[in-house]
Amino acid sequence: MCMAVPSRIIAIDQGVATVEAFGTLRTTSLMLLGDEVAVGDYVILGAGGNFAAEKVEPDVAAEALAYLADVLASGLA
Repeated sequence: MCMAVPSRIIAIDQGVATVEAFGTLRTTSLMLLGDEVAVGDYVILGAGGNFAAEKVEPDVAAEALAYLADVLASGLA
């Protein structure tokens, strides 16, 4: 099963973003995004994490991250 975790952009350099989710940093290409993004925005990464697939609204990202944090804390994951 694949689960998309919203990741917050913390830096952008020449079309490549550094993103963070649950304390883990990744680098991902922004070349497939149709939307403009900036530091502080949230994105969903495609399978493998090499490309950002979609921009996510902050309220949707916060809700998803809270839910996932609850799941991880419960030990069900």
